[in-house]
Amino acid sequence: MLDHLKTHFGFDAFRPLQEEIVTTVLARQDTLVLMPTGGGKSMCYQLPALLLDGVTLVVSPLIALMKDQVDALNGSGVPAAYLNSSLCAKDAAGVQEDALAGKVKLLYVAPERLASFSFRPFFKRLNVSLVAIDEAHCISQWGHDFRPEYGNLRDVRALFPEVPLIALTATATPQVREDIVASLGLRDVKTFVSSFNRPNLHYRVQPKYNTFAALSVLLAQHKHQSVIIYCFSRKDTEELAWDLSRAGFTALPYHAGLPREVRAHTQEQFIRDEVKIIVATIAFGMGIDKPDVRLVVHMDLPKAMESYYQETGRAGRDGLQSDCVLFYSVADRRKQEYFINQIPDEPERARARHKLRQMLEYCEGSSCRRRFVLGYFGEAYAQPSCDACDNCVKPTDSQPRDVTMTQKILSAVLRTGERFGMGYICDVLRGSRKKRVLENKHDRLSVHGLLRSVPEADLRGHISSLVRTGELEKVAGEYPTLRVSKAGRESLKQAVPPETPSV
Repeated sequence: MLDHLKTHFGFDAFRPLQEEIVTTVLARQDTLVLMPTGGGKSMCYQLPALLLDGVTLVVSPLIALMKDQVDALNGSGVPAAYLNSSLCAKDAAGVQEDALAGKVKLLYVAPERLASFSFRPFFKRLNVSLVAIDEAHCISQWGHDFRPEYGNLRDVRALFPEVPLIALTATATPQVREDIVASLGLRDVKTFVSSFNRPNLHYRVQPKYNTFAALSVLLAQHKHQSVIIYCFSRKDTEELAWDLSRAGFTALPYHAGLPREVRAHTQEQFIRDEVKIIVATIAFGMGIDKPDVRLVVHMDLPKAMESYYQETGRAGRDGLQSDCVLFYSVADRRKQEYFINQIPDEPERARARHKLRQMLEYCEGSSCRRRFVLGYFGEAYAQPSCDACDNCVKPTDSQPRDVTMTQKILSAVLRTGERFGMGYICDVLRGSRKKRVLENKHDRLSVHGLLRSVPEADLRGHISSLVRTGELEKVAGEYPTLRVSKAGRESLKQAVPPETPSV
């Protein structure tokens, strides 16, 4: 029966872990599933729903996501429906009648609808066999996307005391997992954790300077391929989409402020490959079943590693190599800090600061980015190098290396006392007369202005490459500084120019 259903309803990608999860659910045991984006979480409750009597309730946070999944199920012959604010009273009543008559196997509901007292008599009359809570991290205040309406799901156990629960998420740290179990009252829960590693994704962090030109280069490298570009604000998405269109790219904006029909049409155009580039806020992407996104770009700093992991997870769901590029600057950090300081609740503000520090550590670190991501979610990465992030892929001998520029940068770091970050070193080398440079009397150094003609973006890129090669080291702190490593000092000794100090 299981094999027949998998074949008949298109679950041909079913894997052993998913089959074990289904078996556990069918044994009426509470279940927690942690599986990365694109890993097939929906199969873990959709298939049991077909095998169980009665209806499976699926709690989902997004209206668009509900509609996509219901349309796909109905297209496969599975009777499914949804109840949310997009339905008029008449249509909602019709869905309830069908559900009570046993004509619906999967009923998708918004969290506030399930928790609503006015709907409880309806849910009480249903023959509910399973409750599936998707994006379960939303119930945890330690989660990156906590939603107050999800907090109402703490009553779901009382509403369905004998019904098994399955909670699913792609992004949950060990602390969030514990919170999910406690909040939902999961009993004798069996937890399944799929690897968070997406080996086909290549991670890179680039300095946020001349970003439009850098972005244009990336898009040219991914010509005729599907791309998602994430921006911080709605205004940014519209302006960037317009700029890209003027530059000859086919791009459309997507954010929650656009009319629903416009968002739906844009999403359909992207899925059908009529539009290759979507410039979006984080409102775009959840549940989008498009396997061939080849590039995901973050123009701004995500607020948490969970957000970043989830959004980059929209790339390469077909298993083919795809790129994830994040543009980062200190200004992004300050912008995030400003919004964090506006949070009135102190514990929530502290959590936001903690998540920001981890995001900054990812951006500013020189170790394997894949190892950092996996470690964040409690998974060890045993390989010495992933060979798929900018910190692990070292410059090859075939790549040109400007030895003179390297020596000038290392010299500037030493002469300024190894007490400053990348931006300050760039200021000194490019001859800045900013107040801080003058107060430190670094305008009097022989290295001041030595690289005046080098664009700041290029200079920052060269400094970043010296961090990757190990000639420069970042010293962690509230404001990371640079120091010259042993390898860097050896580079200086090989050819000491007049402006370089003895080492």
